[in-house]
Amino acid sequence: MVIGGGQAGLATGFYLRRAGLVPGEDFVILDAAEQPGGTWARMWPTLRTFSPTQHSSLPGWMMPAWTADDGYPLAAHVVDYLTRYEARYQLSVLRGVRVSSVRYGDRGRLAVSTDHGNWIAEHVVSATGTWSRPFVPTYPGRFGGRQLHTAQYRQAVDFAGERVMIVGGGNSAAQILAEVSEVADTTWATLRPPRFLPDDVDGRALFEIATKRRRMRESGGPDTGGVAGLGDIVMVDSVRAARDRDVLHARGPFERLTEYGARWPDGSQLTVDTIIWCTGFRPALHHLAPLALRAPDGLIPTEGTQAAKEPRLHLVGYGDWTGPASATLIGVGQSARALAVRITEAP
Repeated sequence: MVIGGGQAGLATGFYLRRAGLVPGEDFVILDAAEQPGGTWARMWPTLRTFSPTQHSSLPGWMMPAWTADDGYPLAAHVVDYLTRYEARYQLSVLRGVRVSSVRYGDRGRLAVSTDHGNWIAEHVVSATGTWSRPFVPTYPGRFGGRQLHTAQYRQAVDFAGERVMIVGGGNSAAQILAEVSEVADTTWATLRPPRFLPDDVDGRALFEIATKRRRMRESGGPDTGGVAGLGDIVMVDSVRAARDRDVLHARGPFERLTEYGARWPDGSQLTVDTIIWCTGFRPALHHLAPLALRAPDGLIPTEGTQAAKEPRLHLVGYGDWTGPASATLIGVGQSARALAVRITEAP
């Protein structure tokens, strides 16, 4: 049973199929969404990948070239690719099926409950990602204006003429700031000064660096630090343009919200109409709660993709803790291949 039909679930299905398992018979992919495309179908339309198409592909079939402009592909291009990928390999994803829980079943199996019936599986792969669990930090005070999270953002024109504070120091914050700053008066608030990657470093380079770090650690070599030493924000075209307009300046963290905005430790205050929280996501693992596998940090300890305390459960696509760059198009294939080997070679 594969839970989740986005990029991680599709990559897993590809390798299970290549190992000789028949989609719909030997394994099934369940997805809560009614349409293909995974998280990409719910992202804002102007979001771009961090790499060109030749370095943004799932295993087996390269993403068709993006020819609309000189930039990286837009979200709609990725959705089209994932839709065609699913059909190309006849992965038979069952859509509109929401998993409520995974429990211990009889005869050493796992019981999967959904809103379309119950299933029994010898192995369960959780590939539900993070998009359904947006995180907003708690601050003292209360803001009386509009607030939304990255997951709810759609287009810059919605904020035309407003005063907008964008909170967060990652890629989503930088790309949204770049867009909104063209039509609104923006302020960027980050916990630490934003760190920009060199212009020539994209998703491909980040994947290669993360992979090298993993190999070094597995061989007993020194920890290279991976991509953390380079920076956080990929300089896609829109972010470079914002730099050229001199708007990539961030204030430090504020201490509390006010009715009209925020206040900083030095007593200065900001009045805004809207706050956009680009503060990340948490893994969507609620369906695994009955297995009681979470550590104090909220994550499930893994050995590769395999849950350390439940070998019948695999997790893929949530980030580096389930495989290097496994939350990316180019990186998830490596984790999916490894888990398919473990599952098909299991006694």
